[in-house]
Amino acid sequence: MCGIFGIYNNTRAAELATLGLFAEQHRGQESCGMAVNDGITIKLRKKMGLVKEVFRPEKLIDLQGDIAIGHVRYPTRGGASEYNAQPHLVETLSGPSYALTSNGDLVNYAEAREVLESKGVYFASTNDGELLLKYIVYEVEKRGTSIPEAICRMMKYVKGAFSSVLATKEEMFIFRDPYGFRPLTYGELENGSIVVASESCALDILFPRWQKEVLPAEIITVSRNGITTMKNDPMEYRSTANDRHCIFEHIYFSRPDSYIFDENVYLIRQRIGCLLAEDDDVKADLVIPVPDSSNFMAMGYAKKRGLHFELGLIRNHYVGRTFIKPEQTIRDETVYQKFNPLPNFFQGKSIILVDDSIVRGTTIRKIIKMIRNAGAGEIHLRIGSPPVKYSCYYGIDTPTSEELIANSKEIDEIRSYINADSLKYLSMEQLKRAVSKPEDYCYACFNGDYPVR
Repeated sequence: MCGIFGIYNNTRAAELATLGLFAEQHRGQESCGMAVNDGITIKLRKKMGLVKEVFRPEKLIDLQGDIAIGHVRYPTRGGASEYNAQPHLVETLSGPSYALTSNGDLVNYAEAREVLESKGVYFASTNDGELLLKYIVYEVEKRGTSIPEAICRMMKYVKGAFSSVLATKEEMFIFRDPYGFRPLTYGELENGSIVVASESCALDILFPRWQKEVLPAEIITVSRNGITTMKNDPMEYRSTANDRHCIFEHIYFSRPDSYIFDENVYLIRQRIGCLLAEDDDVKADLVIPVPDSSNFMAMGYAKKRGLHFELGLIRNHYVGRTFIKPEQTIRDETVYQKFNPLPNFFQGKSIILVDDSIVRGTTIRKIIKMIRNAGAGEIHLRIGSPPVKYSCYYGIDTPTSEELIANSKEIDEIRSYINADSLKYLSMEQLKRAVSKPEDYCYACFNGDYPVR
């Protein structure tokens, strides 16, 4: 899972791109990067670390130009290194330069890379974004196609999730995979600049006069002449009749103030909480969320059952999200740095603890231990998603099913392992009721039904 941002025709491009990337920092904290075009060259800066560390004001002085694309990375394919950080850049002998940033994972990466390498294409990383860029550049430079045509050809061959922005010295191209796995929104600022981001919250801070979602398989060309769109029929590129948006965007990844897949994220999370409270009559004093992605779920649950909602766990917001830490040992250590119970709050209380999901089980186990040590009498855990049993191949870091606790343990075994007094998951039927168009979502991490492999 990553976050991307692009802006076209703005003299403050690097500065505004930094603001947009900072708004999407929750989507990736391992590395970040930006490519900025001044009409002559594309300057690239990418480093390990957070946006506020990499793009300090004195560094932005060297990134002058009116086109900028940027990226915050959470690693799924490729190790933690600057080589795998985005954007990726290609400079050709004939003069054109290309930069690309993308969010998603490809399922036929190895095969596609081998084909390109057999044609003399060199790779500097093991990252999906570089493959997308190299494929497009090869089609343009070696076959003489236009960039939109090259993107169309890429969509027919490369399989998986990609919400992407490609920049040249003159133009910006916005495109999304035919299934629409990952969100992508673009809009126009008051001064006419075009902006694009993984989430609408990154555009909202720039006050666009309009914004809308990029359609699956759509290709948008932004140039000095304005915007042109190529609305391809997704069925020419995919095997399913419906879109396949990632349901986990609503459950965990997206910020609650974002509007993605034509839905308000915070409303869906509230709805999930209400559904989770259905037919649940366990006695408790309070409803407590594991902050922050579960806050609205816990609110919905408490409202439905008429129980008190409290913030009993305080989150340190200067620590990153534990789910997207690259190493298990780092995730474990971060739990104690990230959460702290209110003093003298839990003593003798029976609580409903609401969390968005259980992936490996190690984080919630430590949280429950922390709350018990704080004096809680009973802890009843409620999870705002079905059991995660299958790996995701479209941009979430669950590469092997052996890491997923629900794949090897029954619910009561999980309850015993995490030391909860009771455990209840949201059912698949309830999850589908939480969204307006349930047929347009991917549930592969819950049911193993993969749209593309």
